[in-house]
Amino acid sequence: MKRILLSLVLFSLFNTATYSAEVFIGVHGEVTSKVYSARLASFKGPADGSVNAEDFQNIVRSDLYLSRYFDIKESPENAVKFNKDGLPDYSRADSQYIITGEFSTPESEGRWIFTGTLYDVKGENGKGQILLKKKYKGGMKALRPSAHLFSDAVVEKITGNKGIAHSRITFSNDSVNGKKEIFVADYDGGNLKKITSDQNVNILPKWSRDGSRIYYTTYKYGNPDIYEINFRQGKINKVYTKQGLNVPGNTSPDDLKLIMVSSPDRNDPGIYTLNLTNNSAEKLMTGNNGLVAAPSWSPDGKKVAFTSDKSGNPQIHIYNTETKKTIKLTKMNWCDSPVWSPDGERIVFAGRDGPKEKFNIFVSDAGGSKIVRLTLKQGHNRNPVWSPDGRFIAFTSDRDSRDPRKKQQRIYIMDADGSAQHLLVDVPGNSYTPSWSN
Repeated sequence: MKRILLSLVLFSLFNTATYSAEVFIGVHGEVTSKVYSARLASFKGPADGSVNAEDFQNIVRSDLYLSRYFDIKESPENAVKFNKDGLPDYSRADSQYIITGEFSTPESEGRWIFTGTLYDVKGENGKGQILLKKKYKGGMKALRPSAHLFSDAVVEKITGNKGIAHSRITFSNDSVNGKKEIFVADYDGGNLKKITSDQNVNILPKWSRDGSRIYYTTYKYGNPDIYEINFRQGKINKVYTKQGLNVPGNTSPDDLKLIMVSSPDRNDPGIYTLNLTNNSAEKLMTGNNGLVAAPSWSPDGKKVAFTSDKSGNPQIHIYNTETKKTIKLTKMNWCDSPVWSPDGERIVFAGRDGPKEKFNIFVSDAGGSKIVRLTLKQGHNRNPVWSPDGRFIAFTSDRDSRDPRKKQQRIYIMDADGSAQHLLVDVPGNSYTPSWSN
């Protein structure tokens, strides 16, 4: 059984014949978008000093910087001048937007109230206006999530695009006694938490579309079963435990079905859809004399990207759920782990051009006519996944290991064009298969 699982999930362990493909290098440049000038005024803390306003502001500053949308300037709280109407004085402003924040006296011990305001200095007819005024309240554990939510509100108000600061990344990690457990971190690597404590093998976590659940495979009871971490219920539930291999993909657009690789009763593995309401499974396709792995539902639910070696070595294929036809997307030496972009126009995957090349991250258009390489000469790079806005990609890489004798797998982030590659969080051990929440 372990051999079957490794064959399905890690096609990259084997070597086969060489194929060629038209590959373009896209590792230079940055995410292109309009850059907005914004001034961040020092946030004011409560009179009793119970909350450190600077910590809250640091999170907001980092969020706005990481969004790539802003040129951020900063000012002491008394440096921003307001006119008689309570709006920033345009004659003194060097940025179009000004962001202020203030904590009020807490309602009770351990509680706080924060009011964040976004001003458009030019506003309508150059007179200035308040674009956004949001109030947040809660306990100390809610400070960081609230800062992310305020950052996202600012991003959406100015750009019209939803922010991603509230999103989270889950992955499997073996730092605890060599056993693989499921971890979760904020999109910026902060607030790292270990979610499972089974002292066993918990792998391949996948977020539900609404971000309330994580599906994963566990060997806790001997068989590779699918379980879910349900954050709303605050507990872990079994989902699919038939004998044989069970590996989750992503959920359908309505979050009511889960696509998965399964070998019920130890039959040949195939791709199935699992009704999450009644736990009934329906076969979508078999391997057709080959192995299938890593199914990924498109955002509209009409197509499934997956890996298959039926043509001789692993390649990315696209199955159309309406026409029931399958096309081969890639013709490289080795390809695996396809994931659809949020807009359904691109597919990111791990692969290599030749048998001696290390694994790298590539992006293809949905038709396979153009493939762009995003990583190059920086160790093995695998398991790519999109951010919810499609502007960034998380992936695993064994570059820059602490111990040069060991190839440590860690989670990295890059812009969608391959630029600005950086470590997400420095966790001991090896980290695998990230999944990014919406």
